[in-house]
Amino acid sequence: MANPLIYGTPMRPFTLVLAFCLAAVALVAPRAMAEIVVNVDQGATAPLPIAIPAIRGAPVGAQISQVIIANLERSGLFRPLDPASFPDAPADVNLQPTFDGWKAISAQALLTGQASETDGRLRVDFRLWDVYAGEQLLGLQFTATPENWRRVAHKISDAVYEKLTGEKGYFDTRVVFVAESGSRAKPVRRLEIMDQDGANPSYLTDGSYLVFTPRFSGSSQEITYMALRPTGSNIYLLNIETTRQETLGHFPGMVFSPRFSPTGRKVVFSVEKAGNSDVYVMDLVTHATTRLTSDPAIDTSPSFSPDGGQLVLNSDRGGSPQLYVMSADGSGTRRISFGSGRYTAPVWSPDGKLIAFTKQEGGEFHIGVMRPDGSGERLLTTSYLDEGPTWAPNSRVIMFSRQGQGTGVHLWTVDVSGRVLRPAPYNLAASDPAWSPLLP
Repeated sequence: MANPLIYGTPMRPFTLVLAFCLAAVALVAPRAMAEIVVNVDQGATAPLPIAIPAIRGAPVGAQISQVIIANLERSGLFRPLDPASFPDAPADVNLQPTFDGWKAISAQALLTGQASETDGRLRVDFRLWDVYAGEQLLGLQFTATPENWRRVAHKISDAVYEKLTGEKGYFDTRVVFVAESGSRAKPVRRLEIMDQDGANPSYLTDGSYLVFTPRFSGSSQEITYMALRPTGSNIYLLNIETTRQETLGHFPGMVFSPRFSPTGRKVVFSVEKAGNSDVYVMDLVTHATTRLTSDPAIDTSPSFSPDGGQLVLNSDRGGSPQLYVMSADGSGTRRISFGSGRYTAPVWSPDGKLIAFTKQEGGEFHIGVMRPDGSGERLLTTSYLDEGPTWAPNSRVIMFSRQGQGTGVHLWTVDVSGRVLRPAPYNLAASDPAWSPLLP
């Protein structure tokens, strides 16, 4: 992808290039932050009341504001206030608001903005204010091509989220997943990609073959996935920018569950042959393949730790599917799950602090998390069928697929507290989601 800091870079097909500059006005008074910080670790915290008037100026200003409102509200940490209650916002974004009117509606934070279009460029200035301290917390300016106004909205959302929570946002991201259609007898499974808020959906495969378990590279705009054709299964790499696709080669047996290493230089996957499956890793530069497990059991669903030094996988070598952690070279395997039920589909969080998983116990499925040593297990969801967790890049939100009894499968999200559980903003049948890193 082109460097997003190069001004005037022309847009290319399927490339989201966003040029931006940061105004040097992000000054925070200590007493302001003490009053308005959002504690993301406290599950019972009430959402922060924030006022977001429509951004003035360019025609897309109001649309940008609506995307910001939806992003922050969906996080569960913010409560955007009803615009019908707003006093007059400053006519110029550089003017300090009159805070008494905003205090009267119990707004703790206020976001004001101004947009303009000149010579084919969209410019958006915004200010984030602590209403009760009467202080500016943040001031930024973004420029982009007008068609990228949604990315500007996501960038602003991320900036506000980070300033008020102290952690990176996750709004300027995409999700790849399996779009499901057709009938039970003749299913159609296509790769589809969308912005994290459901906008800009686009198919990546044509449905002429079945696809499973797409996964993003953490270092480039590339996806790996498993494809099932009448001739057998293969693992593919797909470059989102160029749409170039290549296979990792042919393996004896069925290959599945591919996932990139943190650097994107390797892919780890499983190969099933004669009822037994083992974990392999391939170097994408040399195409050298190494077998990492040789246990006479089912070893599958490997996922790298963020530093690339370890792998978590699920294996039934102990009699039922459980989670195991081992070194990236296959040594030092140790079991980390010891609760009742069956544990599958583990995935390490981007910050390395937790492992998410699917758990089946009795007639119910759960999405849960535990620490890499197996301690602190918590179940975040319960339903007829919840499976396939994937992490937002800030390690605070998990997306997964949910199916009710007798109903179709859809995408859902839950935060790590388990408090904010809701359908993802995509209404059609979908499974196997994978969340991208923050876009460049």
